[in-house]
Amino acid sequence: MADAGMLSVAALAPRAPSRPVHPVAWLLLILPFGAGSGYVSVTLAYQLSQAGVDAAGVGSLIALTYLPQSWKFLWAPVADSTLGRKSWYLVGATLTASCFGGCAVLKVGTAALPLLTVLVVLQSVATTFIAMSVEGLITHNTLEQQKGRASGWFQAGNLGGNGVGGGVALWIAQHAPFAWLAPCALGAATLACTLPLLRIAEPPKHVGPAHSRGGVSALARQWATLVAILKDVWSLVASRRGFLALLVVFLPLGTGAASNMWSPAADFWHASADTVALVNGTLGGFVSMAGCMVAGRLLDRLDRKTAYLLFGAIQGVILLAMAVSPRSQTSFALYALAYAFANGLSFAAYSAVVLEVIGLRAAASQFNVYSSLSNMPIGYMTFFEGHVFKSFGPSTMMVFEALVAAAAIGLFIVASRIAGRAPASTTGATA
Repeated sequence: MADAGMLSVAALAPRAPSRPVHPVAWLLLILPFGAGSGYVSVTLAYQLSQAGVDAAGVGSLIALTYLPQSWKFLWAPVADSTLGRKSWYLVGATLTASCFGGCAVLKVGTAALPLLTVLVVLQSVATTFIAMSVEGLITHNTLEQQKGRASGWFQAGNLGGNGVGGGVALWIAQHAPFAWLAPCALGAATLACTLPLLRIAEPPKHVGPAHSRGGVSALARQWATLVAILKDVWSLVASRRGFLALLVVFLPLGTGAASNMWSPAADFWHASADTVALVNGTLGGFVSMAGCMVAGRLLDRLDRKTAYLLFGAIQGVILLAMAVSPRSQTSFALYALAYAFANGLSFAAYSAVVLEVIGLRAAASQFNVYSSLSNMPIGYMTFFEGHVFKSFGPSTMMVFEALVAAAAIGLFIVASRIAGRAPASTTGATA
C-alpha cells in the first residue's frame, strides 16, 4: 500500500452513481478509440499497400501506433489528478479529430509515410486520454453488479469502432470523389461521440495528503501517484492470482494481430477493396461485437482463464484452416469474419480476467496499467507478422501466429501448475 503522503489506489474506489447510465453510452464514447485504430489498420493499410508500400512497412506503421497504448500508464496519473474525466475526454477527442484532419491533407503513399507516421502516433497518444477517461467514468458510474454488462458494451464499442470506423472510411475513400472525405468523416464522428457526456456525472476528484500539503509540486504529486499505483500492482503480481492475470496480459494470445495484415493480404485472395472494407471493416465490426456479447454470457458459466485459452486456441485453428484452404474472395471473407468473431471472444475474456483482479480495488489508474501492458503483444505480434508476411507470404504468417498461440497456451498451463491453482473469483463483475 502507498506510504503516507501518496495517493492510494484503494482510495480510487467508485461511489454509487448519482443516476443510472445506460451502457450504450460506453459503446458510443469508446468508438473514437476503436475508429482511430481501424482507420490505420484498415483504411491506411490498404491505401499504402496499393501505393506500393510493402507489408513490413505497413506492419511497422501499425505497430508504432501501439507504443503509446503500451506506455500510457506513465501519464495515466496525470489524467487521474488534474482535469476531470470529461475534460480529458474532450481534449483527447479534439486532438484525435485534428489528426484525422491532418491525414486528410496528405496524399497517401511512400513519400507521405514519415508524416503519416507522426500523425497516427500522435493520434494514438490522443486516444489514450479517450480510453482512460471512459474507463474512469465507467468505474465511477457503474454499480458493482453491473460492471460485467458495462464491460461487454465497452469492448463491443472498441472492436466495433475498429471495424466499422475503418471499413466505412475505406468505403468512402474508394467511392467518394474526394479522398479527404474519409478522414474528415471520422473526425466529425469523433466529435459527435462527445454528446453522451452530457448525461454522465463527473466523478469526484480523489486527493490524498500529498495534494493537501503546501509546498509540494505538481510533478512530485504525479510521481507519488505513479509510485503508489506501481506498488499496488506489485502487490498483485506477488500473489498467485495477480501473477496469472499479469501473464495473461503479456501472452501473445488472442491478440487479433493477423487482422492488421488483411489489407495487404487481400490481393493474394483476389479480394476487392469493397470486400476488405466489408469484412475487415463494417461487417467485421458487427461480428466482433457479437463475439463480445456471446463471450459475456459464456464467461458467466466458464472459468475465465480457461475460456481465454480456449478462445485463443479457436483463433489459431481458424488461421491454420485459412492458411491451407484454397484462395478465393469468398474464402477470404468467411475466414476473416470467423477470425473477427473469435477476436471478440478473446477480447471479452481478457477484460473479464483482468477485472477479476482490479475489481478488488476498482481503480481507474490500475485499469490503465493492465490496459497499457495488454497492447504490447498486439504491437510486437503485428511487427513480427509483417516481416514474416514480407519474407514468406501470408499463409506462413498465419501458421506463425497459430504456433505462437499454441506456445502461449502451453506456457500458461505450465505457469498455472507452478503457481498452483488460483481460487475462483467470487467478486468478479457479472453481466
